[in-house]
Amino acid sequence: MRRPTRAEARNARTATGFLLPFLTLFLLCFIAPIGYALYQSLLRTERSGPLGLGGTHEVFAGPENYTHALQDPTFTQGFGRVLLFGAVQIPVMLALATALALLLDAASARWVGFFRTAFFLPYGVPGVIASILWGFLYVPGISPFVEMAGAVGRDVDFLSRGTVLWSIANIVTWQYAGYNMLVLIAQLKAVPGELYEAARIDGASAWQVARHVKLPLIRPALVLTCVFSIIGTLQLFAEPLVLQPLSNAIDSGYTPNLAAYNEAFKGNNHNIAAAEAVLLALVACALSFGFLRMTGRAGKDAE
Repeated sequence: MRRPTRAEARNARTATGFLLPFLTLFLLCFIAPIGYALYQSLLRTERSGPLGLGGTHEVFAGPENYTHALQDPTFTQGFGRVLLFGAVQIPVMLALATALALLLDAASARWVGFFRTAFFLPYGVPGVIASILWGFLYVPGISPFVEMAGAVGRDVDFLSRGTVLWSIANIVTWQYAGYNMLVLIAQLKAVPGELYEAARIDGASAWQVARHVKLPLIRPALVLTCVFSIIGTLQLFAEPLVLQPLSNAIDSGYTPNLAAYNEAFKGNNHNIAAAEAVLLALVACALSFGFLRMTGRAGKDAE
């Protein structure tokens, strides 16, 4: 076996020095919290003494917390709710982002910068602030949308049990469509212009260029934005939390994240909350990797 030269050893030490800060932060800020949540999810708190006044101590619970979480109908219904949310909201948002990206890519250079900034601007608004702003537009009595609907004889309640989920979907779409649009535009700008020119010389219309050239070429960016959207959907938290005081339809377990938050900080059941967080992470990983595998297989079949 050949021994590394002095220059190779020096390069290896230099590379390790550059990687060490990242690896340290990765371990402390990513791996350690996951490991601690997994550890907490396997424990339960027991009280000793008469009436439980003798103090508390933690004992090994095994899968007990996971069983409790999966048998909680509020928690499981929250999963079903966010899956329905994602099945509708993600395609709508990505279709809107794709349409905006294609329009801006085909537009004249004079106003592209302005509209790109205008579409991206909602992403700069924090989710809590965006939910407060849209809350004012949903509450009857101060909402101009409710007043306009009443003027034409329609009774609209954006915060009712049947509509509040889609009101939240509207907030999320408003926030993230511009961000996804920017990712798609970056992919479009990386495409060589000679491909578009060749398509036009062959007689392709603008619609045919968009459909048969641009859309296939931005497929990797669409897959990436879809994966991010799947993960973000399962992490839905700020919007229902802010709208909860305005709507009786949003309960403590409206989304899995909200259920874990209430278990930990209102119910003081940190171990069950940790189990719910681990289950949420597992579902997010399963859906993300499942989607990537499905799209990868579809891409190979298309080739």
